Amino acid sequence: MDPRADEDRPPRHARIRSVAAYRPRRAVSNRELVAAGGLSTSDAWIRQRTGIRSRGIAGSRETLAYMGARAGRLAVTRAGLAAGEIDCVLAATMSHLDAGTSLARAIADRLPGRPRAAMDVNAACAGFCTGLELARCLISGRVYRRVLLVGAERMSDIVDPGDRTTGAIFADGAGAAVIAAADEPGVGVAAWGSSGEGQELLMRAAGPPGRAGAGGRPAYLRMQGPELYRWVMANVPEVARTAARRAGVGLDELRAFIPHQANDRMITGLSVALGLPDSVVVARDVIRSGNTSAASVPLAMDGLLAQHPELSGELALLVGFGAGVSYAGQVVRLP
Repeated sequence: MDPRADEDRPPRHARIRSVAAYRPRRAVSNRELVAAGGLSTSDAWIRQRTGIRSRGIAGSRETLAYMGARAGRLAVTRAGLAAGEIDCVLAATMSHLDAGTSLARAIADRLPGRPRAAMDVNAACAGFCTGLELARCLISGRVYRRVLLVGAERMSDIVDPGDRTTGAIFADGAGAAVIAAADEPGVGVAAWGSSGEGQELLMRAAGPPGRAGAGGRPAYLRMQGPELYRWVMANVPEVARTAARRAGVGLDELRAFIPHQANDRMITGLSVALGLPDSVVVARDVIRSGNTSAASVPLAMDGLLAQHPELSGELALLVGFGAGVSYAGQVVRLP
């Protein structure tokens, strides 16, 4: 093949064609969570510290693959496509417990149509934004034309129900987006990376949750909340600014800000640190959905567009951050 063959062809860009969500059937209030899990906390404490009022908790039949496929099929339909037109499935998750199988493959097998490429992305709460950059690269590199990106989590499987630091915050759900080739840029180049010096701030020992892991402690997700908050506030605003610069966009040109839904105080802190004007609509899906890790950005995007359909086609800044510490952000044009 002539390596110069692509030189005369216009560059291929990527855009988000659609977004969709699957929210668990069961919504659990703070009071119900405290009563059921024996958490040493209260509804008032949870609201004050996190802003969370309720969260989705998946039932036994609402597996990661089930929730991911439900969100994925709806995203494909909203994109005006048939499932067979999807070339690749990417699944972002940190709660997939079967290391010998691919969640993306399980989701792809639930979609009708031809076999397609599938792979998982584990960048914790930055997973969706990381997967979005991978999808952009696959499309701009002319490997594929249409990628289905799914963020799916059952965080309730990996947190200690008696630990208020995690048990009151993390939740379940799935979100999906179809990313497709476009004539104009719709997904900006990401600012992404990781910082190993923060790996102790949010991590889970290897092994099944509840059983003894490294050091004899149960292999639940553990978080140093105040330290992680300080790391985020010291580093993520510059990640967001870099993403805007790479897209050639000023923060005053944005219409929406959709950060990882860690907690409402952090979302407010980031908005203030960035100096976002009042014209920018800030997603706060965490209030009703909790922290759904890799699923939080697409869930928040879907919820924001349902509330503000006038934002369709407008510029939004996405940013994710989580265990590792990993981070990723980009400017996109909303579907």
